[in-house]
Amino acid sequence: MDLSNPSTQANLEAAFGGESMANRKYLFFAEVAKQLGNPDLARLFRDTANQETEHAFAHFRLLHPELVIEDPASLSEAQKQQVLARCLQLAIEGETYEYTTMYPEFAAQARADRDGEAAAEFDDQAGESKDHAAIFRRAASNFGFLAPIEQHHAERYGVALEALQGKGTAGEAPEPVPGKWICKVCSMIYDPAIGDPESGIAAGTPFAAIPEDWTCPICGTRKANFLPYREPELQAA
Repeated sequence: MDLSNPSTQANLEAAFGGESMANRKYLFFAEVAKQLGNPDLARLFRDTANQETEHAFAHFRLLHPELVIEDPASLSEAQKQQVLARCLQLAIEGETYEYTTMYPEFAAQARADRDGEAAAEFDDQAGESKDHAAIFRRAASNFGFLAPIEQHHAERYGVALEALQGKGTAGEAPEPVPGKWICKVCSMIYDPAIGDPESGIAAGTPFAAIPEDWTCPICGTRKANFLPYREPELQAA
């Protein structure tokens, strides 16, 4: 496969993204079908999701032939380390793009949309416009929450890469960051300096003061599923 042609590479990346999105979408549909008591349809969605995963993997192998392993036993330890390091490097690049560029831009656009011409365009649908504005506000808020998550992921991958290179052992700082708590389910990091205004939690609210019925704004899990946040850290071997 000649990836020197930018169109071919762009198309493969788009195909990989499409198949990957289809996989997660069908898994979501499977969960809906399961909740509604239709196990046969849930199974159909799960089976199709697995097939979409294989399609995505096929595209990704073409994009990254350096990660295709035909015979793991034939690789030296140095070669294995090189492949694993490449995986971590790609992961770090992706997470870094998400928290430095993608989510900040999405948050800014969502705020702009909220303040734009929706109200004027839908004068006769004031209630619907109000609902749309609330959705955009929540989107902007969630994009803001997602950026620190991706930064956390990138930092964890960076620590893992250093550990892979023999510089130490991947772990966490012994002391939690004062005031910050992390969701065990989705890694959303609650920062009291920001709060969760869309849920009525004002900036400056310590985690202990949040009502017990508060839920994670990203995944919806309960407050009890949060732990004190400890930063990823490379520890001496």
